[in-house]
This record gives sequence, C-alpha cells and structure tokens, in this order.
Amino acid sequence: MVHLGDYVDRGLQSRQVIDHLLHHSRLADLPRVFLRGNHDLWMRLFLAGADVGESWLEFGGRETLASYGVPPLADLSPEERFPELRRRLAERMPPAHLAFLDRLEDAFVLGDYFFCHAGIRPGVPLEEQDPRDLLWIREPFLSWRGDPGKVIVHGHTVQEQPVVRRNRIGVDTGAYITNRLTALVLEEADWRFLQTGT
Repeated sequence: MVHLGDYVDRGLQSRQVIDHLLHHSRLADLPRVFLRGNHDLWMRLFLAGADVGESWLEFGGRETLASYGVPPLADLSPEERFPELRRRLAERMPPAHLAFLDRLEDAFVLGDYFFCHAGIRPGVPLEEQDPRDLLWIREPFLSWRGDPGKVIVHGHTVQEQPVVRRNRIGVDTGAYITNRLTALVLEEADWRFLQTGT
C-alpha cells in the first residue's frame, strides 16, 4: 500500500492520522510505503527551525498545532511566537511522530507506476527528479501529454473526481474538504478506484 503524503495540515486530526498510520502499519501484513507531501515537509521544516512559520500556519499549520494541543499564540510577536510554537509542538509531539516524518520517501516505483505526491518535471528522467518538484509541482506537469516511461500516480491537486490520462493518474479528491477519500487499486494489468464518502 502506497500513501501519497499530506498526513498533516488537512483538518483537525493530524496527530490522530499519524497515530492511525503508525498503528496500522505495525498490524498489517500488507507492506506500506509512506511518501512525503509538501505539508509534511513544511511541518518538518518548521520543527527544524526554518523560516516557514507564517506560510505553514496559513495553509493548515494552525489545525495541526491544535491537533497536538498547541494554541496559536496569536497575541505574541512573530519573533516570540514561532520559537514558542516550535518548542510547544516538539514537547507535545511523540518521538514516533517525528521519526515517521523523517522516514517519509519522495517517490516509489512499482512495475509500470511511479508514485509521488505532486508530479514530475516533464523532460527530466524519473531517477533525476528534483524532490521539490515531486512535492510541489502542478504546471507544466498537469497539462503535459508526454511519455515519462511510467504512469505517474499522484495527489496534491484536488479534483472532483480522479483524473486519468495516458501518462498520469491523479487521485486527490480533497478528502479534508469533500469527505471523499480516493484510493487506486492496482491488480496485475487492471486497476480501479475505491472511494469513501460517495
């Protein structure tokens, strides 16, 4: 089972999502691969002291902090606020969660499929892709019709329904907004979608 990332910042249950993934990855006989999403990277960079606090909070960090019981501390100046938020989050985050974020992979190949969070840079061989593109790209990837050598399976760009093209399959149906989570099931030469909330 391949998870495409963005385990945090997508609602008020970020902590619970990581708990769930860790718990079920220990129980299941099915091997699991956890890929890094741009929001997972943002959270990790914030914890490491990078200057991403304002952006991270704006795009889901507040919700993630709340899931760990950390108030937003909006009354403090940015100079005081971000170090204090970082300290409180690190204090409340289980070590297993930090280890989980550190183990995330940027991409995974299985047969004719290349899995990543956002997509690839057209014209660049798959083995030479920049991790930033794998986590952040939208265009020119989404409109590109070229052949990358494998079908790219990605999330990152929310669509009402899964998007199937000759060169890519986009499965992000915005579960945090729509309550519809989409999974791609690969079975030998065939594939199908599973969805919740439909």
